[in-house]
Amino acid sequence: MKAGEHAKLVRGLRQESRRLRLLVIIIGFFLITLTFVVVTKPDAILFNLNGRLSVDQAPRSLLIRQGVDADAAATRRSADTLAAAAEDPKVVDGDSAGVEANANANANAGVGASEDEKQALTSETEQGIKAEEATASELLGGEDEEGRKGLHNGRQDDQEHKLTLPTVSNYTIHETTNDSDNGKQEGIKLVMDVDQSNGRDRSHQLELDNMEWDKPLCDFSNFRANVCEMRGNIRIHPSGSSVMYMEPTGSMKDEQWKIKPYPRKGDELCLSHITEVTVQSSRVAPECTKYHDVPAVIFALTGYTGNLFHDFTDVLVPLFTTASEFNGEVQFLITDMAIWWTRKYAVVFEKLTKYPLIDFNKDNEVHCFKHTIVGLHAYMEFTIDPLKAPHNYSMVDFNKFMRRTYSLPRDEVTALGEVPRTKPKLLIISRQRTRMFLNLKEIVAMAEEIGYEVVVEEANVNSNVAHFAKVVNSVDVMMGVHGAGLTNCVFLPHSAILIQIVPWGALDGICRVDFGYPAEQMGLRYKHYSISVHESSLMDQYPLDHEIFRNPLAFHKNGFEFVRRTFMDTQNVRLDCKRFRPILLDALDQLNQ
Repeated sequence: MKAGEHAKLVRGLRQESRRLRLLVIIIGFFLITLTFVVVTKPDAILFNLNGRLSVDQAPRSLLIRQGVDADAAATRRSADTLAAAAEDPKVVDGDSAGVEANANANANAGVGASEDEKQALTSETEQGIKAEEATASELLGGEDEEGRKGLHNGRQDDQEHKLTLPTVSNYTIHETTNDSDNGKQEGIKLVMDVDQSNGRDRSHQLELDNMEWDKPLCDFSNFRANVCEMRGNIRIHPSGSSVMYMEPTGSMKDEQWKIKPYPRKGDELCLSHITEVTVQSSRVAPECTKYHDVPAVIFALTGYTGNLFHDFTDVLVPLFTTASEFNGEVQFLITDMAIWWTRKYAVVFEKLTKYPLIDFNKDNEVHCFKHTIVGLHAYMEFTIDPLKAPHNYSMVDFNKFMRRTYSLPRDEVTALGEVPRTKPKLLIISRQRTRMFLNLKEIVAMAEEIGYEVVVEEANVNSNVAHFAKVVNSVDVMMGVHGAGLTNCVFLPHSAILIQIVPWGALDGICRVDFGYPAEQMGLRYKHYSISVHESSLMDQYPLDHEIFRNPLAFHKNGFEFVRRTFMDTQNVRLDCKRFRPILLDALDQLNQ
């Protein structure tokens, strides 16, 4: 071979060698990239790459890891309506209307979200069980078919077929039809079953189980309510009154908290009747017997419930604040269950959760969740703090929620004159035991003379919430003496007027906190009328020079119970119509604006 041909052959081989190395590098880079995608984002292979994924299309693991934007969650709040709720049972209607709770809150004031993919998985209850022996799950989840259809009327999303979950022992799973465990923990059997609610293998959730919740499990800094919240592998064992956050491998978290999930922090008398729940991090726990793909919210009902004001300020408002963001995809576990109470507000529960209630004190399962909240977010009395509440919820949102829940027709007050020959409607909340209007007929006559159409209703123990809500929503102005009945202002249309009559006894501050500020935060127009000495029935019990008239504030030093007995339980009101008349006239002027 000639020297020239040899040199040309060597150059050709070198070029081919360089091409081969370049090809190997490209193929190697592609294989490395593919391996990285498969290992780190296995869910990506389940979807086409020709467009964005909607929240509903995305896999549940992505929703949990990445979350859903708060604004998107807010826009998904539906405007669905429900049929009438079950009739209310008789309950004790306390008259203090939360004043005692406010006093406790003032005494303690100086001291110290993602949306899951919607899947319906509910348990149907057995037929023929007596109502007295039924659990709340049976009451709200086991109605006849026609009743269930009525309560779900108006839902925008079709409900999945319900499944009956088997009853199993605390530590053994007998049926493979249950959802599988969230992940393997030390000393715990790993169950790799198929999630029956969505038909997908849950093995891809192992990454979530190994994620550590980087915040303290509980926040005890709020003056009114302690709240615990955690994400990961969570075991709830009601019979042991425990919530266990399963620590990932290598975790150094070592926490244990004791919480009574009722928002009356510092009120030892109230909390003495509430079940204490232990929240702790752990590496060993009972094996799961039920799996849930929705968050859990644990709260108590006993407390002061039974008084209309406390029904709202202690439970319904905090529950709305805590659970609304889940759009019904949330499981409630209730300690100290009051069956009559869940019946009374069944329509509210139907709006907040699509799942039967679980009686925490009677349940023997070990429930597994990926997101759990113990306790309810609560702030000042009968209010929501939008700066602290999830998604900046406010009392305006709660007011809309209550009108929507009870299918009330009026969202806004109509200005006078827009509907010819229509009088403004005034509702007077009457009382029969304490803080009564002694001259009710005179008040009605004066209001009618001014130009009002007057309706008189008593919010007593026999009041049906749905019926009373429709009455309240039909009026433009509502007035009454300070008491639980004024809580019905939650059903008023926006821009309606609330007039609170404040009894004698230096109670202005308490009354404003209980109803004045909440009414204004709901978008209502509030008027405050403090009675004079001659309008109080206390004149019939004490001489005019008595300290109760000269310095009523001094009585507050004796504690709330003394104040309640003196100014709340034994006082009635004889309204001075001449003095009160300008209040109603001013309300008319505002309705004209």
